[in-house]
Amino acid sequence: MAGHKIAHATLKGPSVIKEILIGITLGLAAGGVWKMHHWNEQRKVRAFYDLLEKGEISVVAEE
Repeated sequence: MAGHKIAHATLKGPSVIKEILIGITLGLAAGGVWKMHHWNEQRKVRAFYDLLEKGEISVVAEE
């Protein structure tokens, strides 16, 4: 009786190029989100100081 041939799934190692590209993509996406957050915070601070300079707002509490 001949031994039966069983098809086994061959496991491949990680693709280095694919992982590098995935890492670069995720890094750029996270960097973009962080940069947009930073720009929004800068815009808020700049608007606050513009209003303060114009005298429309004050940091002194009214009595």
